[in-house]
Parts: sequence; structure tokens; C-alpha cells
Amino acid sequence: MTGLIQPVLRGDALLAGVRALREAPGVRLWWLGQSGFLVQAGGRHLLIDPYLSDSLTKKYAATDKPHVRMTELVIDPAKLDFIAVATSSHNHTDHLDAETLGPLRAANPGLSFVIPEANRPFVAGRLGSPPEWPVGLNDGESAEVGGFRFHAVPAAHEQVDRDASGRCLYLGYVIETQGLRIYHSGDCMLYDGIVDSVAPFAVDLALLPINGSAPERRVAGNFNGREAAWLAREIGAKLAVPMHYDMFTFNTASPDEFVAEAGRLGVRTRVLRAGERLEL
Repeated sequence: MTGLIQPVLRGDALLAGVRALREAPGVRLWWLGQSGFLVQAGGRHLLIDPYLSDSLTKKYAATDKPHVRMTELVIDPAKLDFIAVATSSHNHTDHLDAETLGPLRAANPGLSFVIPEANRPFVAGRLGSPPEWPVGLNDGESAEVGGFRFHAVPAAHEQVDRDASGRCLYLGYVIETQGLRIYHSGDCMLYDGIVDSVAPFAVDLALLPINGSAPERRVAGNFNGREAAWLAREIGAKLAVPMHYDMFTFNTASPDEFVAEAGRLGVRTRVLRAGERLEL
């Protein structure tokens, strides 16, 4: 396809880069687009909220809310046959995509899957998976899965919604591996208590959406660039990386506001291109 943003690495070139570093010490990650990341640590691999298909573009093609793709697909999920665990922070398709997770499960028979416990029936229905398969968490809970430790914190998309049992429908995850802590907020807006929920983890890396909230988009919103930079400072993140942009033309933002505000606040940042690696 022409006219799309080209990833730094994609397809077989990305796979070769990942495999070449598999036994290397340290922790590294690759941005896969939208809110998706591939984390490599100790020879194990984690996929955070992967969206690796055109399912939303196809679904909305003939509607008044077209999801026009901006960035070339980074990798076919069927080729990722070395993944120990994947996550879904909530039920929206760009975080829980059957066209991504179906091939991923087929390629990784031992795959573990971390989700909000509140979403278990929905996940089983969308993926056609056994209801007991995922590892479900609620805010304040932790679990060791696939060689990574997950701590669940509330997320607000656009508010902190809970089911009838009081369990969060949207989560962020603080992920511990190799002595480092990575905070992936999921889709989230600022809410009372968010700093108190995350700051005690003393995160090394914060992965934060920056596309903001605009009613005319008719989709739930996220932090804007200024809010994401403020949150990174308030939780004491050593490094902050923006996400959730450059995927769909109707729901994106430039990272420039985030970078400028982070600079003003003294927050260290790194802007990744799709398919680009970050060493931690």
C-alpha cells in the first residue's frame, strides 16, 4: 500500500532483529503501533495490547466513522511464534482483536493472556476461547505470568467503570521484569487517585496515550499530550513514551505537544516510530 507511514522495521526484518537479541542481557521493546508493544526480557516475550490486523478498517469502511489506517502493518501475528504472554487492557477492538489474537494463539499453543477479570465472558465470546483460559485481574491485584509480574491499576476510559461486582472494566498494568517496571496505562484519562495508584511503583518507563478526547470523534478519549506529560512527572517515571496515535486518521494527534510539555516539566521522553526498538 502506498501513502502509509512506513515502520522502521516490519515483517521478516523485524523478526530477525527480535530473534538476534533474544539471548542478549537487558530489557527492550518495540512499538507495534497504536497501544501495542513487544517486550523482550530474559529470553521471554510479552505482547502488550497488540492490534495487528485491519479488522477495524474493514468493519467501518462503509460507515460514517471510517477507520482509515495511517501506518503500514508492522507484523503478521501468525509469525510471532515465540510469545509467552499477551495482554488486553479492555474490550475495545484495538486492544482485544480476534484477528490478531486468533493467529497468535494458533502460533503459540502455550500462550498466557492477562485481562481484566470483569471482561472474562466478553473475551471468551469474542475470541472463541475457553472462559477459564485468561488470567483475570482486578485493580490492586498482581500475578506472575509467563515470566513477567503484572500489577493491575484502574484506568478511566473516560471514567473508572466497574461491573456489578465492583471490578474494573478498564485497567492499566505495571509490569515487572529484570528489575525494571513498565507502566502501560491502557486507554486512560486523568481521574482522582491515578497518581496515588501508580506512583508507589516507581516506574522506569511509562507508556501513555496522547490522542486526547474530542466529542466529534464519537469514541472514548485518552490523555492529551500535556496531560500525559504531567502524569509522567507526577508518577516519577524515568522515561515516558507516547502511544495511541498514527493508526487511524480520525483519532490521532502529533506527539509534539507531549514532547514540548515534557521538556518544560523536566520529563525525559523518547518518541518511537512503528517497528522501532527501545533499549532499557
